[in-house]
Amino acid sequence: NPGLKKMQASLKKVDCIVEVHDARIPLTGRNPMFEEALGVRPHLLVLNKMDLADLTNKQRIMRQLEQQRIQNVLFTDCLRERDVNVKKIVPAVTELIQKSDRFHRTENLEYCLMVIGVPNVGKSSLINAMRRMYLKKGKASRVGGEPGITRAVLTKIQVNVIAMLTIFSLADSALERTILDHLVGEEVIADYLLFTLNKQQKFDYVDRYQLGEPCDDVQTVLKKIAVNLGKTQKVKAITGVGDVNILMPNYSAAAYDFIRTFRKGELGKVMLD
Repeated sequence: NPGLKKMQASLKKVDCIVEVHDARIPLTGRNPMFEEALGVRPHLLVLNKMDLADLTNKQRIMRQLEQQRIQNVLFTDCLRERDVNVKKIVPAVTELIQKSDRFHRTENLEYCLMVIGVPNVGKSSLINAMRRMYLKKGKASRVGGEPGITRAVLTKIQVNVIAMLTIFSLADSALERTILDHLVGEEVIADYLLFTLNKQQKFDYVDRYQLGEPCDDVQTVLKKIAVNLGKTQKVKAITGVGDVNILMPNYSAAAYDFIRTFRKGELGKVMLD
């Protein structure tokens, strides 16, 4: 993997690795190649999008992460203007670095982080939140809801003047083959989402789309969503009494809206692990 090779080549300049992941899937979905490729550097796992996660079983999650030998964990909401947990990152990283053997970087007063993570977990949002907090500056990295927005591979971004902290920002496209929704199938994703919401008794979707009651049939739900959103189209149907115009729901458009609404946190807090 060319991205991992670039990361390994840059490790001699790196004091600590900050891995960003989605708080809704804290135990799964992380790239196992990271651990193999990045060696023994100090590691902080930042579980972002905590505002969208159901954290009622947070202690269970922490215990399971410890079983995976992950001890340094912070939950964040990087899009929040003043997230107190983002403020904990620099002290946590500084402590980890000071406790570690920096090898040939011992005399270097500048600390350097590498931010990694699978696509669409909030790496750019984290960097921008740290810049807002410490430098009172705006965005250094573009942010977007689609995989592959963080493009500048190994770009050095200044974060903290006081601690002389800089970050290597890494591109999603270089680290992992991004999987776009249409390659999996939006209706398949919508089906799994509906199953998960019903299993966890998260029925906000019923009110959101004026469905009347929960339903476990994705075709029925998507049809009602399409009608509710006006995502229908007229088609001609041949019958025994001639051609008849009927309204057909746009299932793909309905599935897209259902998935996007969930990702924005508008269908309630969910834990997928």
